[in-house]
Amino acid sequence: MPIPASQPLPSSADSTSPAPDGTVTDRLVKANERYAAAFTDPGMDARPVLQVAVVACMDARLDLHAALGLELGDCHTIRNAGGVVTDDIIRSLTISQRALGTRSVVLIHHTGCGLLSLTEDFRHELAAEVGQRPTWAVEAFKDLDEDVRQSMQRVRTSPFLLHTDDVRGFVFDVTTGLLREIDPQG
Repeated sequence: MPIPASQPLPSSADSTSPAPDGTVTDRLVKANERYAAAFTDPGMDARPVLQVAVVACMDARLDLHAALGLELGDCHTIRNAGGVVTDDIIRSLTISQRALGTRSVVLIHHTGCGLLSLTEDFRHELAAEVGQRPTWAVEAFKDLDEDVRQSMQRVRTSPFLLHTDDVRGFVFDVTTGLLREIDPQG
């Protein structure tokens, strides 16, 4: 079961663990203080060096920079549940391309994704619980490859994006670390 940010972390031998009354957020703030103490301004701007935007799932098992051999400043990384192309992803890609010069889009879904086991019933259950219907869709899916294809199609057909010729989609295998490219045609 996940530990809410407001709950204390279980004790650990890790030196980055907070004091017994500390929270996950306290741990992150302390880690930032250590980071900032050694930080030097890399002198780069917000334009990605490789002119690429990577759209991926928010899953904590995906270390995108390591998996793709990326360095700080190489790309824009846009993440959400499932890595699906939603209106907000199109918004971010539009800003990435039009204001910050990206030209390529890489879409990454992954094996073992939580959206494979959800349905739109999640929204209905949530509405029943809180008394308000979410304004967003779950965007759950049953077929990883087909959802990557749909995401590629959404990017390629968006009227807001300038660069839709270099859009490629992949499934990341969380057990092997390998990417498998998805043929947009099926």
